Amino acid sequence: MGLLRGVARTAVVAGTATAVSNRVSRRQAGRWAAQEAPPEQAPQEYAAPPPPPPPAAPDPDADLARLQQLGELRASGVLTEQEFQTQKSRILGL
Repeated sequence: MGLLRGVARTAVVAGTATAVSNRVSRRQAGRWAAQEAPPEQAPQEYAAPPPPPPPAAPDPDADLARLQQLGELRASGVLTEQEFQTQKSRILGL
């Protein structure tokens, strides 16, 4: 049981680290692009950032698959009931 919980947590940490790394890379690429822009095209004032893209339409099949996987992890003892409920709420957007 402890090994599976450790593997699950490692997967969560690795996923978070990847997301953060990708965000930092995109931000740095944007800064380099801004530095390479000709001086006459550089804005004098900061413009408001563009609005975020609309959220993707939820995929019910993907959500159902995630919920089934969570249920299996809970049944095998990898997730506690509280962890299960937290993740379930995240998936369902509650």
